[in-house]
Amino acid sequence: MGEGMAVRVDCHRLAKRYPSRQLFANLSFTIAPNSIFVVTGHNGTGKTTLLKLVAGLVPPSEGTVQIHCQERTLAPGEVRQTLGMVSPDLALYDALSGLENLEFFAAVRGIAAPTQQFAGLLEQVGLKKRSHDLVSTYSAGMKQRLKYAHALLHEPQILILDEPTSNLDSQGAQMVCDIMRRQRERGIVIFATNDLREVALADAVLVLD
Repeated sequence: MGEGMAVRVDCHRLAKRYPSRQLFANLSFTIAPNSIFVVTGHNGTGKTTLLKLVAGLVPPSEGTVQIHCQERTLAPGEVRQTLGMVSPDLALYDALSGLENLEFFAAVRGIAAPTQQFAGLLEQVGLKKRSHDLVSTYSAGMKQRLKYAHALLHEPQILILDEPTSNLDSQGAQMVCDIMRRQRERGIVIFATNDLREVALADAVLVLD
C-alpha cells in the first residue's frame, strides 16, 4: 500500500452485544480519505470496542466493516497491513530496549528495515536518547511514545488510537497532534476520546450513548 493511495472505511449497521448487555446497534458511517474521525461518548458506551471492530480484532454481532483502497475492497488478510494501532492492550517487552522492541515488531511483521529507520522513528517520538535503555526503565509516558513508534513502523494508511494522549505531558500531546496531521495527509486517523480539546481536531465525530 503506497503513499497517497486513497483509503476509505465503510461501516454498515454495526452492532455489538454480549450476553449481559448490548453496547450499540445499527451504526452506519463512512470515514472519508484524508480525514480525522473521532469516537466519543460516556465511559462504557463501547468506544474501545468499536475501534477493535474497525481494526478487525473482534467480530461484530451484526453488520460489516469494509476497508477500500483505490476503490478496491481489501480482503481480511490485507487489512492488517493498512492499520497501525495505539492502545492500552499493546504489550511492550520490558526486557528489551526501545530499539530492540521496534526491531522485534518489525521482524514479526516481516519488515526488513535498516537500524537508522528505527532510530528515525524513535527520534520522531522523542526517545532518541533512550533508545538503548530497557523499556523496564521507561515511564508510562515514554512507553506511550514507544507505542506510537510501533504503530508507525509500516507507514499505515489507517492509524487507530485509543485515548491518544493517555500518560503524555503537553510536549507528548503536541507530538500526537503532529503525528495526526501527517497521518491525515497519508490516509485516515480514527481515535476514541472524551477530551474536548482532542475532539476539536476531528473532521467528523461519532457520539456513542
